[in-house]
Amino acid sequence: MINIELDGFKQKLETEKTLLEAELASVGRVNPEHPTDWEATASNTDTQRADENEVADNMEELENNTAILKQLEVRYNEVIRALDKIEAGTFGVCEVSGEQIELDRLEANPAARTSKAHMGEEGVL
Repeated sequence: MINIELDGFKQKLETEKTLLEAELASVGRVNPEHPTDWEATASNTDTQRADENEVADNMEELENNTAILKQLEVRYNEVIRALDKIEAGTFGVCEVSGEQIELDRLEANPAARTSKAHMGEEGVL
């Protein structure tokens, strides 16, 4: 792959990373004990003065934020991994076969880890 293409993919990934960080921050925070991990938060955590309905609403919001955060965090980690691969010189190489990932697949998903032939095998690695 030529440098112009890598620069374009890097820019797309950096933009997506920034958007994902903003979305993650809207439903959670970085875990201070594990800086590479995110944890969900609710908007109102003062439950001592809250009535039962407020506590229930907060719990429901926390559950919803946890589900959203899990999906965002998976994608965020995929983007980080792809950026690391650009730096390491391994971007665009299928993790299963070692062959070049098709350009149209990378354009559709710059964080793709496998070629079309091995789609769905990412979780096996």
